[in-house]
Amino acid sequence: MIVTVFRSRLRAGVEELYDTWANEMSTIAHELPGFVEEKTFVAEDGERVTIVLFVDQTSHDVWRTHPRHQVAQQIGREKLYSEYHVYSAEIAYSKSFLDNAVF
Repeated sequence: MIVTVFRSRLRAGVEELYDTWANEMSTIAHELPGFVEEKTFVAEDGERVTIVLFVDQTSHDVWRTHPRHQVAQQIGREKLYSEYHVYSAEIAYSKSFLDNAVF
């Protein structure tokens, strides 16, 4: 699997525009073959972290080069983000645990 971690901070006053683009990007990503999951978190200091998993590099690259995603990236740089950092890596090891008694 390929994991991408996208850390960002928004410029002031762009939340509505950001939400519109974020919702569209999420919808597109979910529809792509090889998409596994996406989670977004917002810290108290305003930093946003989105974690996205794809089954393989090919699926990830389809997302990375998707025409609407590229438009969103440009709008992000020009209008939305005061800063961002993107990390992407192949997962070499994965382990899960789910205590069904807790749910």
